[in-house]
Amino acid sequence: MHRTEPIKDELLRLKQEIEKFAVDYGLDFYPVQFEVCDYDTINILAAQGGFPSRYPHWRFGMDYDQMSKGYRYGIQKIYEMVINTNPCYAYLLRANNLVDQKTVMAHVFGHADFFKNNYWFSGTNRKMMDVMANHGTKIRRYMDTHGIDKVEAFIDRVLSIENLLDVNLLFGVTNNDDVSSGHDETVDELDGHSDALKSFLRSKARYDQDKKIHEDSTEVQEVQRVVDSKLPCRDVMGFLMENAPLEEWEADIIGLLREEAYYFLPQRMTKIMNEGWASYWHSKIMTQNALTPSEIIDFADHHAGVMAMSRQQINPYKIGIELFRDIEHRWDTGKFGKDYNECSDMAKVERWDRETNLGRQKIFEVRQTHNDIT
Repeated sequence: MHRTEPIKDELLRLKQEIEKFAVDYGLDFYPVQFEVCDYDTINILAAQGGFPSRYPHWRFGMDYDQMSKGYRYGIQKIYEMVINTNPCYAYLLRANNLVDQKTVMAHVFGHADFFKNNYWFSGTNRKMMDVMANHGTKIRRYMDTHGIDKVEAFIDRVLSIENLLDVNLLFGVTNNDDVSSGHDETVDELDGHSDALKSFLRSKARYDQDKKIHEDSTEVQEVQRVVDSKLPCRDVMGFLMENAPLEEWEADIIGLLREEAYYFLPQRMTKIMNEGWASYWHSKIMTQNALTPSEIIDFADHHAGVMAMSRQQINPYKIGIELFRDIEHRWDTGKFGKDYNECSDMAKVERWDRETNLGRQKIFEVRQTHNDIT
């Protein structure tokens, strides 16, 4: 896709200005590459999870159609999109006015800081642009070999269980001992293939070896296969990849989609925190640094629209920003700890102010260590 272009002129100047404000506040992020595009392109990118090159599948077209109609009918509008990579890629809608562009840039720098510093993102692959493109190339080859319908139907089945994951694997902690010790000739022969395919063939080689031993034995009774994985297993995709009677291409596709599912898992776990953190900083930067007097009304109007709570569903922007503001207020006034929690005088609790001024420090700590549940 070549429907985006790097920012220049006034947008580039604004980006440098907003970035300086973000750094002065203590935000720490990988380099951010901004590109501008029209609404059709940003809908295509959003439908594909923000990645220009992915494997072909009908769900991306369905999501694109829904987003395009939402924009056309005035139901929804995508102001920005930022990708958790190094460097971070962020897309701006060309039709936005300068106030919106500044707000979006400040919002993006908040996301970029969260991606780099939050503990739950520490194990993610920062080169996912290349990985996604490679996955698309491999799946297209499988479609050429085995047929589009067959491969796409298998992808449908795999995607139905893509949320059955093990959070521990984000940090390299597993319940299974999948790594075989010693020299593995099967894996060496497949050097350059995906880890998923190597793992499948390693398991398959063990099974074939055990089967041959049983066939050569003098015992007549059939010996059932013993699965060496520990149960129960939360990583259902990994378990099937290792133990299900699959063809090699099927196991490889499970491995590819599993890798993508684990890449997106931290974003699902931190949706409220991530959007709240970015909203907190775009509000702080715009109201205290970047706004001109003539832009205040427009910013207030658009910011209020983003923060509005729907009756149908929660708004992660609103909930997230209020949580961080509440944490900052309580740690600035000392509303925490044993004395505060045990105080039964409601009037005293209401007036409580120890002037501890630890709010900014605390929200950075929360940003680093927590997810939405914790």
